[in-house]
Amino acid sequence: MGSGLLYGVKRVSTPKVPTSERLWQLFVIYLPYLWLLLFFLVPFLIIFKISFSDPVIGQPPFTPLFDSSESSFIHVTLDNYRFLFEDNLYWLSYLKSAKIAAISTFWCLLIGYPMAYGIARAKPVQRNILLMLVILPFWTSFLLRVYAWMGMLSTHGLINTALLASGLIEQPLKMLYSDTAVYLGIIYSYLPFMILPLYASLERLDNSMREAASDLGASPYRVFTDVTLPLSLPGVIAGCLLVFIPAMGEYVIPALLGGLDSLMIGRQLFNEFYSNRDWPVATAVATILLIILLVPIMLLQRYQIAQEDGP
Repeated sequence: MGSGLLYGVKRVSTPKVPTSERLWQLFVIYLPYLWLLLFFLVPFLIIFKISFSDPVIGQPPFTPLFDSSESSFIHVTLDNYRFLFEDNLYWLSYLKSAKIAAISTFWCLLIGYPMAYGIARAKPVQRNILLMLVILPFWTSFLLRVYAWMGMLSTHGLINTALLASGLIEQPLKMLYSDTAVYLGIIYSYLPFMILPLYASLERLDNSMREAASDLGASPYRVFTDVTLPLSLPGVIAGCLLVFIPAMGEYVIPALLGGLDSLMIGRQLFNEFYSNRDWPVATAVATILLIILLVPIMLLQRYQIAQEDGP
């Protein structure tokens, strides 16, 4: 009886996937890894290798890692990293860069969240127009936009002229070549990077959850703090990272708006590469900067894994 039932059951064969389709699936899966390997890992390994070299006058301006002419085939030195630990200039630059990037990120979040919330709650036609206005600055060169801020913040610029004409000030304010100008430039330049992920997160929220909280007697403030803000945290974290990471290594804005005494690490990196021609020290600076920036990325990954696993 059992054998009859066994032979009476048909075997369901798994359809064979064509070879071309399997190859296409593998290509789609491994293409991002190949991209990261070619354009992130390989350049980083080259820079990491140079950071263990000695500076020399020549082309390239550093000693090779492998040199068969010397007694030791591999030439490695830790003097560049030792120099960074001993010189306070670089650590002050790291700290100031982190401070400016963090404050700029905070202001971008403070300004960008209401804007993203308003765009997400707007009607579809108005929403498209508002999104276009957010993206519109990208149609202009980044350098030209920074130069425009130089014109507005100068002694005889638009802002000082308007304040003098209104009688609010008696003499022009010194705004250019200061930390305030750097903050304004970074906030203006990176504000869209905060608004767009916030909008994407807020636009997906279910309005019925906010309505249910209101029906249960929650005030608008409680609805925001207990429903809207927690559900939009992925967009908040993504926007903060998109602003903080590039602002930490920013060079153009501090160079043009911050003046000569701007100690952000991007300027120090440029000076080591092009002014001092000390590529080993410059690559050591870049390596430490990359390690510092990997910390918030790892924290984001841990947060995402925790959210997926649940409580």
